[in-house]
Amino acid sequence: MQLQSFLETKPLFYDVIDYARMPQTYESIQSHFTLPKIIHLVGTNGKGTTGRFLAQMLRANGLHVGHYTSPHILKFNERIWLDGSDVDDATLEQAHQELLSWLEPSMAEALSYFEYTTLLAISIFCKRCDYVVFEAGLGGEYDATNVFPKCLSIITPIGLDHQAFLGESIEEIAQTKINSVTTDFVLAKQYSPKILPIATRKAQEIDSHLYCVEDFFDSKACLELDAYALELGLPLYLQENFKTALCALKILGYDCDLKTFFPSVLQGRCQKILPNVTIDVGHNVMAAEALKKSLGEKKVILVYNSYKDKDFKVILETLKPIIEEILVIEIDSPRAAAKSDLYDAARALTLPISSFFAIQKNKEYLVFGSFSVVEAFLKVLCEK
Repeated sequence: MQLQSFLETKPLFYDVIDYARMPQTYESIQSHFTLPKIIHLVGTNGKGTTGRFLAQMLRANGLHVGHYTSPHILKFNERIWLDGSDVDDATLEQAHQELLSWLEPSMAEALSYFEYTTLLAISIFCKRCDYVVFEAGLGGEYDATNVFPKCLSIITPIGLDHQAFLGESIEEIAQTKINSVTTDFVLAKQYSPKILPIATRKAQEIDSHLYCVEDFFDSKACLELDAYALELGLPLYLQENFKTALCALKILGYDCDLKTFFPSVLQGRCQKILPNVTIDVGHNVMAAEALKKSLGEKKVILVYNSYKDKDFKVILETLKPIIEEILVIEIDSPRAAAKSDLYDAARALTLPISSFFAIQKNKEYLVFGSFSVVEAFLKVLCEK
């Protein structure tokens, strides 16, 4: 069975996750892998752009680099970046057939979508990479990406999200994410004071070195980074992600010449795709706060939808100061919130709300809510 057909047999979301399945499966086939050096990213927000910045920095040092990220927006290939480009279809299909030949049929069938694609990615990277930047899915210690030994971990900003799987409090979520650490690790700027003590305890428990990005750079370096970010036009939260990536790069023993290094931002992260349209795949309160700060006083029409397990009432309340109007775009997902609930939330905040059909050239738009929202919007845009 070809890769696309095979993946279509697997649901994208699960109510219950078997945490023993991935370690057992990997153990059964690990003799086929000669692993590159792996950098593991966990956190709530910023994993994608931090990872892509770091992958590009390592690539600029002449290394062969892979970056695994999820989910994708339009095409599966986006998840597996190799030396500057998304993996091609032929490489994917060849790796898929090889992986199927290693796995017991019952194992291949039982693996979740994310578990299988994680193994697919590492099978591609092993033959081609010096370093791989692996982004966790929604978890930490039990995440499928955590089965591989790593040379460094990076903890991006942690907030409330996926509480059904990770815990109801910020402390519980932070603990399960930071429990994935097994070696030295980088702690990005955090927005809750409860994170640092958990990270400090973990470093002591495993006798590893904890590098805090906020303390890593001296005042001169910070000024240089601020000037560089201004030149690139990076929003505030992407500036922080860039600093985190640069901190990790230096810890790994490499550097980055800011005079010649011009990174490209991962698709869908505060990305201006038209003069009047910004798209962002953020889907939680922390992402909404970051966007509000980045957009400042600007008023936008919000093209929006949400999954029912997201706190969309608080998200809309957070974005209210910059919202002129909300336009609800249809998304194809069983997890989508009821449209009536979105309308009720908007009306409670006295925000105008209606259905999305098209954009107008004289209006400013922010497309936000999830990967599914951005995907739906881009498909509409392509049809026009």
